[in-house]
Amino acid sequence: MPGLVFGTGGTPLSSREQTTVAGIERIAELGLGCMELEFVQGVKMGERAARGVAETAARLNVRLTAHAPYYINLNSREPEKVSASQDRIVQTARIAQFCGAESIIFHPAFYLGDPPEKVYETVKKHLAEVMNRLERENNRVWVRPEVMGKASQFGTVTEILDLSAELGGRLAPGIDFAHWHARTGRNNTYQEFAAVLEQVKEKLGRKALDNMHIHISGIAYGLKGELKHRNLKESDFRYVELLKALEDFGTSGMVICESPNLEEDARLLQETYHNL
Repeated sequence: MPGLVFGTGGTPLSSREQTTVAGIERIAELGLGCMELEFVQGVKMGERAARGVAETAARLNVRLTAHAPYYINLNSREPEKVSASQDRIVQTARIAQFCGAESIIFHPAFYLGDPPEKVYETVKKHLAEVMNRLERENNRVWVRPEVMGKASQFGTVTEILDLSAELGGRLAPGIDFAHWHARTGRNNTYQEFAAVLEQVKEKLGRKALDNMHIHISGIAYGLKGELKHRNLKESDFRYVELLKALEDFGTSGMVICESPNLEEDARLLQETYHNL
């Protein structure tokens, strides 16, 4: 049945070992529904291992997504860094497809002091090239630029939704509600969460609410935005109100918990959601 499934950003802390396969097995034991593969330090998995991951996930009915390396900046001044950034997105999508993952998520760019409108056009151009490469390879993984938590980073809700609308195809938003709260110092009430979901619906249609990729964690923040992730109960993040808004909008998709205690907060979110 449609709805939200919950899981962890990376292998659960309580896994018998810190491997992807052990992580998937632990997700199933915990009664969670999904896991995000963390390729944040680089894509270091080969095709054979990835196919083993896919087999385990399919057998245990655990849905997968993947996080691309952190070293991506589609607005770099240096063409070779833009090219390397594009390659990292493509490499992540290739291995994600072998893993049976549905989507990949990534941090798109930094403003570097440029006007946001100029950065938007630059990111759009370079991301369009990535999407064309993946389309030529018949890669069916969803590619998701993420809503970011610092004012220095490209990735407001509007920017991410506009990119998704303009480029279309397999490009879709990755919405990190904790990032958005940290970045703005607001966006932490039912009404504000609902306003973001309404924006998604208006810009991308009902189908986007049926295919969401969401990050949630507690978060510490300062004047410039995100400082670090925190456990939900140690933060001011109103996760119950967010889950209520997600339910009221009938959203479906994956909710990835990025709190330091990973599976503990993932299970808290799942339990809270099912008890609404």
